[in-house]
Amino acid sequence: MTRIDLKNPDLYVEKVPHEIFAALRKEEPVYWNEESDGPGFWAVLRHGDINEVSRRPNLFSSAHANGGHRIFNENEVGLTGAGESAVGIPFISTDPPVHTQYRKMIMPALSPVHLGDIEARIRERATRLIDKIPLGEEVNLVPLLSAPLPLFTLAELLGLAPDSWEKLYAWTNVFVGEDDPEFRATPEAVGRVMGEFIGFSGELFNERRANPSHDIATLLAKADIDGEPAKLRDFIGNLILVLVGGNETTRNSLSHTVVTLSRNPMIWDRIKADTSLLQKGTAEMVRHASPVLHMRRTATEDTELGGRKIKKGDKVVVWYVSGNRDESVYDNPDAFDLARKGPLHVGFGAGQHVCVGSRLAEMQLRVALGLLAERVDRFELKSEPRRFRSNFLNGLKNLNVVLHPL
Repeated sequence: MTRIDLKNPDLYVEKVPHEIFAALRKEEPVYWNEESDGPGFWAVLRHGDINEVSRRPNLFSSAHANGGHRIFNENEVGLTGAGESAVGIPFISTDPPVHTQYRKMIMPALSPVHLGDIEARIRERATRLIDKIPLGEEVNLVPLLSAPLPLFTLAELLGLAPDSWEKLYAWTNVFVGEDDPEFRATPEAVGRVMGEFIGFSGELFNERRANPSHDIATLLAKADIDGEPAKLRDFIGNLILVLVGGNETTRNSLSHTVVTLSRNPMIWDRIKADTSLLQKGTAEMVRHASPVLHMRRTATEDTELGGRKIKKGDKVVVWYVSGNRDESVYDNPDAFDLARKGPLHVGFGAGQHVCVGSRLAEMQLRVALGLLAERVDRFELKSEPRRFRSNFLNGLKNLNVVLHPL
């Protein structure tokens, strides 16, 4: 078949090219992707192979020293690809035992015992947001619900004021928008945003070290990894990770699900009639949306995967968006099926890097859609959403819809 450059962000501007991924899964499931500005990489496209790579961090490394978790080399161009020197290593760009230490440190802050009645607080915030949405009128649902809901939750987890969500929103768009001129208009503009965020992070780091609390910002500021106290640079890198991971996944899963429900009103009718479908249905929302398109690893020694010989030092990119539509493990994978059976999706990652906040993300999806089911008869999509120009995130910039009332 014609060689396809899966790295090209233009490939994802109009839609996710699921038909290309399907053809590659059939013909070349471990696919060598040439790069015009690099050595090339192996694209891993099947669900089973993605899990195999994800389960073997000793063989397929996420470590910053080996290039990190993005197609570009973080150790050369920085975590966000902006060449920033003040941003250190986030724990997503580490391997065990360091990665394991970070996860053990963070997980208690996300436990039901620590979070208490957070579902009630999420419900209260979601209710306030939905109360402000005029039913029967065209609205952009991203800034009204999809973006602020997870950012309000993040603000709570980090111990920040609720009204900080707009700043967090603007910052995260710049962090992930290396290929989108709307998010990164000029190097000077990016520099100003990064400078502002680094200044904010420095103040937060010093404040949490001086006055520790029980929030995640305190845990990151007071981290002790391998007997070494947290450095400001690494605190900044981990803060970027928390903001992007805790925002983009929920935000874009919710937006994509509303698009799907607008095109499949019979599914929304089923949810309205029985909101208990949302208990397990959130997993299907994330699988179908695949908000994170890929993650990168680096081979630490010569090996073989899917019949292809991989050399030490080769980049290996696992495409979650492809694994989540793998017809060898999912029946009718392009369909949205609330009662779907089959293996766990890889929309939250897999192996040691599965998202630590996945249950919280699913909770927010369930709460938001449950509340909408009490008020909205149907969703009417008024225009095709504008998409991120990105090979990394399956993001929607806007979602212009009418929420027709019950």
